Amino acid sequence: MTRRGEIFEGIVHGIFLILGLLTVGCVLLITIYLVAAGIPAIAEIGIVEFLFGTEWAPTSSEPSYGILAFILTSVWGMAGALIIGVPVGFFTAIFVSKFAPAKLKAAIESVVNLLAGIPSVIYGLIGMTVLIPAIRTIFGVANGATLLAAIIVLSVMILPNVISQSVTALDAVPSEYEEASLALGATPTETYFKVSAPAAKSGIAAAVALGMGRAAGEAMAVMMVAGNVANMPSLFSSVRFLTTAIASEMSYASGLRREALFSIGLVLFLFIMLINATLNFFLKGKSKKR
Repeated sequence: MTRRGEIFEGIVHGIFLILGLLTVGCVLLITIYLVAAGIPAIAEIGIVEFLFGTEWAPTSSEPSYGILAFILTSVWGMAGALIIGVPVGFFTAIFVSKFAPAKLKAAIESVVNLLAGIPSVIYGLIGMTVLIPAIRTIFGVANGATLLAAIIVLSVMILPNVISQSVTALDAVPSEYEEASLALGATPTETYFKVSAPAAKSGIAAAVALGMGRAAGEAMAVMMVAGNVANMPSLFSSVRFLTTAIASEMSYASGLRREALFSIGLVLFLFIMLINATLNFFLKGKSKKR
Protein backbone atom coordinates (compact mmCIF):
# COMPACT_ATOMS: atom_id res chain seq x y z
CA MET A 1 0.00 0.00 0.00
CA THR A 2 1.32 3.44 -0.94
CA ARG A 3 1.88 6.24 1.57
CA ARG A 4 -1.17 8.08 0.26
CA GLY A 5 -3.30 4.94 0.67
CA GLU A 6 -2.13 4.51 4.26
CA ILE A 7 -3.04 8.11 5.06
CA PHE A 8 -6.46 7.69 3.50
CA GLU A 9 -7.07 4.47 5.45
CA GLY A 10 -6.03 6.21 8.66
CA ILE A 11 -8.42 9.10 8.01
CA VAL A 12 -11.34 6.75 7.30
CA HIS A 13 -10.53 4.70 10.39
CA GLY A 14 -10.43 7.88 12.49
CA ILE A 15 -13.79 9.05 11.13
CA PHE A 16 -15.43 5.70 11.89
CA LEU A 17 -13.90 5.69 15.38
CA ILE A 18 -15.22 9.19 16.10
CA LEU A 19 -18.70 8.30 14.85
CA GLY A 20 -18.73 5.13 16.95
CA LEU A 21 -17.62 7.01 20.06
CA LEU A 22 -20.20 9.70 19.34
CA THR A 23 -22.97 7.07 19.25
CA VAL A 24 -21.81 5.51 22.50
CA GLY A 25 -21.50 8.96 24.05
CA CYS A 26 -25.08 9.87 23.10
CA VAL A 27 -26.38 6.70 24.75
CA LEU A 28 -24.35 7.41 27.89
CA LEU A 29 -25.58 11.02 28.04
CA ILE A 30 -29.20 9.91 27.69
CA THR A 31 -28.69 7.30 30.40
CA ILE A 32 -27.06 9.75 32.80
CA TYR A 33 -29.73 12.39 32.19
CA LEU A 34 -32.62 9.97 32.74
CA VAL A 35 -31.02 8.57 35.92
CA ALA A 36 -30.35 12.05 37.28
CA ALA A 37 -33.87 13.25 36.44
CA GLY A 38 -35.73 10.10 37.46
CA ILE A 39 -34.11 8.96 40.70
CA PRO A 40 -35.21 11.94 42.90
CA ALA A 41 -38.93 11.30 42.33
CA ILE A 42 -38.55 7.55 42.93
CA ALA A 43 -36.67 8.29 46.15
CA GLU A 44 -39.39 10.68 47.33
CA ILE A 45 -42.36 8.51 46.35
CA GLY A 46 -40.77 5.19 47.29
CA ILE A 47 -39.73 2.59 44.78
CA VAL A 48 -42.31 0.02 45.93
CA GLU A 49 -45.19 2.48 45.82
CA PHE A 50 -44.00 3.86 42.47
CA LEU A 51 -43.50 0.55 40.67
CA PHE A 52 -46.25 -1.50 42.29
CA GLY A 53 -48.87 1.11 43.12
CA THR A 54 -52.08 0.66 41.16
CA GLU A 55 -53.36 4.24 41.26
CA TRP A 56 -52.09 7.24 39.31
CA ALA A 57 -53.76 10.36 40.75
CA PRO A 58 -51.20 13.20 40.94
CA THR A 59 -53.87 15.93 41.29
CA SER A 60 -55.91 14.43 44.14
CA SER A 61 -55.80 15.76 47.70
CA GLU A 62 -53.54 12.82 48.56
CA PRO A 63 -51.50 12.30 45.37
CA SER A 64 -50.74 8.76 44.19
CA TYR A 65 -47.97 7.94 41.73
CA GLY A 66 -48.31 4.21 41.13
CA ILE A 67 -47.40 3.09 37.60
CA LEU A 68 -48.06 -0.65 37.78
CA ALA A 69 -51.03 -0.24 35.42
CA PHE A 70 -48.81 1.52 32.87
CA ILE A 71 -46.13 -1.16 33.11
CA LEU A 72 -48.57 -4.06 32.72
CA THR A 73 -50.38 -2.31 29.88
CA SER A 74 -47.09 -1.78 28.01
CA VAL A 75 -46.16 -5.44 28.52
CA TRP A 76 -49.58 -6.64 27.35
CA GLY A 77 -49.57 -4.30 24.38
CA MET A 78 -46.07 -5.32 23.28
CA ALA A 79 -46.79 -9.02 23.77
CA GLY A 80 -50.07 -8.81 21.86
CA ALA A 81 -48.43 -6.93 18.99
CA LEU A 82 -45.67 -9.55 18.78
CA ILE A 83 -48.14 -12.45 18.89
CA ILE A 84 -49.99 -11.00 15.90
CA GLY A 85 -47.23 -9.19 14.03
CA VAL A 86 -44.29 -11.60 14.23
CA PRO A 87 -45.98 -14.65 12.61
CA VAL A 88 -47.48 -12.46 9.88
CA GLY A 89 -44.14 -10.75 9.28
CA PHE A 90 -42.17 -14.00 9.33
CA PHE A 91 -44.39 -15.85 6.85
CA THR A 92 -44.49 -12.76 4.63
CA ALA A 93 -40.69 -12.64 4.71
CA ILE A 94 -40.47 -16.33 3.77
CA PHE A 95 -42.81 -15.75 0.84
CA VAL A 96 -40.98 -12.62 -0.34
CA SER A 97 -37.51 -14.13 -0.03
CA LYS A 98 -38.13 -17.66 -1.30
CA PHE A 99 -41.38 -17.94 -3.23
CA ALA A 100 -42.26 -14.59 -4.80
CA PRO A 101 -41.23 -13.83 -8.41
CA ALA A 102 -38.78 -10.97 -8.82
CA LYS A 103 -41.39 -8.39 -9.86
CA LEU A 104 -43.78 -9.32 -7.06
CA LYS A 105 -40.91 -9.28 -4.56
CA ALA A 106 -39.96 -5.78 -5.63
CA ALA A 107 -43.58 -4.63 -5.35
CA ILE A 108 -44.02 -6.10 -1.86
CA GLU A 109 -40.74 -4.61 -0.66
CA SER A 110 -41.87 -1.21 -1.96
CA VAL A 111 -45.12 -1.51 0.00
CA VAL A 112 -43.22 -2.56 3.15
CA ASN A 113 -40.90 0.43 2.80
CA LEU A 114 -43.94 2.65 2.37
CA LEU A 115 -45.45 1.25 5.57
CA ALA A 116 -42.21 2.05 7.38
CA GLY A 117 -42.32 5.63 6.16
CA ILE A 118 -45.90 6.39 7.18
CA PRO A 119 -45.96 8.73 10.22
CA SER A 120 -47.33 7.15 13.38
CA VAL A 121 -50.01 9.81 13.64
CA ILE A 122 -51.49 8.49 10.39
CA TYR A 123 -51.77 5.02 11.88
CA GLY A 124 -53.50 6.58 14.87
CA LEU A 125 -55.85 8.56 12.65
CA ILE A 126 -56.85 5.47 10.67
CA GLY A 127 -57.31 3.59 13.93
CA MET A 128 -59.61 6.31 15.26
CA THR A 129 -61.76 6.50 12.15
CA VAL A 130 -61.87 2.82 11.13
CA LEU A 131 -60.68 0.48 13.88
CA ILE A 132 -62.35 2.01 16.95
CA PRO A 133 -65.87 2.09 15.39
CA ALA A 134 -65.34 -1.48 14.12
CA ILE A 135 -64.42 -2.75 17.60
CA ARG A 136 -67.38 -0.92 19.09
CA THR A 137 -69.73 -2.53 16.58
CA ILE A 138 -68.29 -6.05 16.50
CA PHE A 139 -67.81 -6.55 20.23
CA GLY A 140 -70.65 -4.36 21.45
CA VAL A 141 -68.51 -2.24 23.79
CA ALA A 142 -69.37 1.31 24.72
CA ASN A 143 -65.98 2.67 23.72
CA GLY A 144 -63.83 1.15 21.00
CA ALA A 145 -60.69 2.96 22.20
CA THR A 146 -59.28 -0.05 24.01
CA LEU A 147 -56.15 -2.12 24.57
CA LEU A 148 -57.28 -4.35 21.69
CA ALA A 149 -57.23 -1.38 19.31
CA ALA A 150 -53.73 -0.46 20.46
CA ILE A 151 -52.50 -4.03 19.99
CA ILE A 152 -53.85 -4.19 16.43
CA VAL A 153 -52.31 -0.83 15.50
CA LEU A 154 -48.95 -1.80 17.03
CA SER A 155 -48.96 -5.16 15.26
CA VAL A 156 -49.32 -3.36 11.92
CA MET A 157 -46.65 -0.81 12.82
CA ILE A 158 -44.01 -3.46 13.61
CA LEU A 159 -44.56 -5.34 10.36
CA PRO A 160 -42.07 -3.28 8.29
CA ASN A 161 -39.28 -3.94 10.80
CA VAL A 162 -39.99 -7.65 11.03
CA ILE A 163 -40.46 -8.19 7.31
CA SER A 164 -37.55 -6.14 5.96
CA GLN A 165 -34.97 -7.43 8.44
CA SER A 166 -36.15 -11.04 8.08
CA VAL A 167 -35.98 -10.84 4.29
CA THR A 168 -32.43 -9.49 4.52
CA ALA A 169 -31.45 -12.34 6.86
CA LEU A 170 -33.05 -14.99 4.67
CA ASP A 171 -31.46 -13.62 1.50
CA ALA A 172 -28.06 -13.79 3.19
CA VAL A 173 -28.27 -17.56 3.79
CA PRO A 174 -25.69 -19.25 1.51
CA SER A 175 -27.34 -20.99 -1.43
CA GLU A 176 -25.20 -24.07 -0.74
CA TYR A 177 -27.32 -24.82 2.34
CA GLU A 178 -30.51 -24.97 0.32
CA GLU A 179 -28.94 -26.82 -2.58
CA ALA A 180 -27.60 -29.50 -0.22
CA SER A 181 -31.01 -29.89 1.41
CA LEU A 182 -32.76 -30.21 -1.93
CA ALA A 183 -30.14 -32.71 -3.10
CA LEU A 184 -30.91 -34.87 -0.08
CA GLY A 185 -34.55 -35.07 -1.14
CA ALA A 186 -36.17 -32.34 0.94
CA THR A 187 -38.96 -30.32 -0.66
CA PRO A 188 -38.49 -26.57 -1.17
CA THR A 189 -40.94 -25.81 1.65
CA GLU A 190 -39.10 -28.13 4.03
CA THR A 191 -35.81 -26.58 2.98
CA TYR A 192 -36.96 -23.01 3.56
CA PHE A 193 -38.51 -23.68 6.97
CA LYS A 194 -36.05 -26.28 8.32
CA VAL A 195 -32.78 -25.06 6.80
CA SER A 196 -32.99 -21.44 5.66
CA ALA A 197 -35.01 -20.09 8.60
CA PRO A 198 -32.81 -21.71 11.30
CA ALA A 199 -29.69 -20.47 9.48
CA ALA A 200 -31.11 -16.93 9.51
CA LYS A 201 -32.45 -17.05 13.08
CA SER A 202 -30.03 -14.44 14.42
CA GLY A 203 -31.20 -11.93 11.82
CA ILE A 204 -34.84 -12.87 12.39
CA ALA A 205 -34.34 -12.45 16.14
CA ALA A 206 -32.88 -9.01 15.50
CA ALA A 207 -35.98 -8.20 13.46
CA VAL A 208 -38.18 -9.27 16.37
CA ALA A 209 -36.07 -7.12 18.72
CA LEU A 210 -36.62 -4.10 16.48
CA GLY A 211 -40.32 -4.83 16.46
CA MET A 212 -40.34 -5.08 20.25
CA GLY A 213 -38.59 -1.74 20.53
CA ARG A 214 -41.07 -0.12 18.15
CA ALA A 215 -44.04 -1.56 20.03
CA ALA A 216 -42.67 -0.59 23.45
CA GLY A 217 -41.67 2.93 22.40
CA GLU A 218 -44.64 4.05 20.32
CA ALA A 219 -46.66 6.92 21.80
CA MET A 220 -48.69 9.00 19.36
CA ALA A 221 -50.65 6.27 17.57
CA VAL A 222 -51.27 4.42 20.83
CA MET A 223 -52.52 7.54 22.57
CA MET A 224 -55.05 8.08 19.78
CA VAL A 225 -56.57 4.59 19.91
CA ALA A 226 -56.10 3.29 23.48
CA GLY A 227 -58.33 5.77 25.31
CA ASN A 228 -55.50 7.10 27.52
CA VAL A 229 -57.14 6.21 30.86
CA ALA A 230 -55.06 4.94 33.79
CA ASN A 231 -56.84 1.58 34.16
CA MET A 232 -55.39 -1.83 34.87
CA PRO A 233 -55.00 -3.63 31.52
CA SER A 234 -58.03 -5.37 30.06
CA LEU A 235 -58.60 -6.16 26.41
CA PHE A 236 -61.78 -4.10 26.12
CA SER A 237 -60.98 -1.22 28.48
CA SER A 238 -59.33 2.12 27.83
CA VAL A 239 -55.73 2.06 29.02
CA ARG A 240 -52.58 4.15 29.23
CA PHE A 241 -49.09 3.00 28.27
CA LEU A 242 -45.79 4.17 29.76
CA THR A 243 -45.14 6.22 26.63
CA THR A 244 -48.58 7.83 26.52
CA ALA A 245 -48.42 8.71 30.22
CA ILE A 246 -45.36 10.83 29.47
CA ALA A 247 -46.66 12.31 26.22
CA SER A 248 -50.09 13.25 27.58
CA GLU A 249 -48.95 15.04 30.78
CA MET A 250 -45.43 16.36 30.27
CA SER A 251 -46.52 19.62 28.61
CA TYR A 252 -48.34 20.91 31.70
CA ALA A 253 -46.93 18.89 34.62
CA SER A 254 -44.83 20.55 37.31
CA GLY A 255 -43.15 19.75 40.59
CA LEU A 256 -43.15 16.14 41.76
CA ARG A 257 -45.56 15.17 38.99
CA ARG A 258 -43.09 16.29 36.33
CA GLU A 259 -40.26 14.48 38.10
CA ALA A 260 -42.40 11.33 38.25
CA LEU A 261 -42.86 11.51 34.48
CA PHE A 262 -39.08 11.53 34.07
CA SER A 263 -39.02 8.49 36.35
CA ILE A 264 -41.49 6.78 34.01
CA GLY A 265 -39.10 7.57 31.16
CA LEU A 266 -36.30 5.95 33.13
CA VAL A 267 -38.42 2.83 33.74
CA LEU A 268 -39.28 2.65 30.02
CA PHE A 269 -35.62 3.08 29.07
CA LEU A 270 -34.51 0.31 31.44
CA PHE A 271 -37.39 -1.88 30.25
CA ILE A 272 -36.28 -1.68 26.61
CA MET A 273 -32.61 -2.12 27.56
CA LEU A 274 -33.50 -5.24 29.57
CA ILE A 275 -35.39 -6.73 26.62
CA ASN A 276 -32.47 -6.14 24.24
CA ALA A 277 -29.90 -7.42 26.73
CA THR A 278 -31.92 -10.58 27.39
CA LEU A 279 -32.34 -11.28 23.69
CA ASN A 280 -28.62 -10.70 23.00
CA PHE A 281 -27.69 -12.96 25.90
CA PHE A 282 -29.71 -15.88 24.58
CA LEU A 283 -28.53 -15.37 21.00
CA LYS A 284 -24.86 -15.19 21.98
CA GLY A 285 -25.26 -18.11 24.35
CA LYS A 286 -26.67 -20.32 21.60
CA SER A 287 -23.98 -19.26 19.13
CA LYS A 288 -21.23 -20.07 21.66
CA LYS A 289 -22.70 -23.52 22.31
CA ARG A 290 -22.48 -24.26 18.62
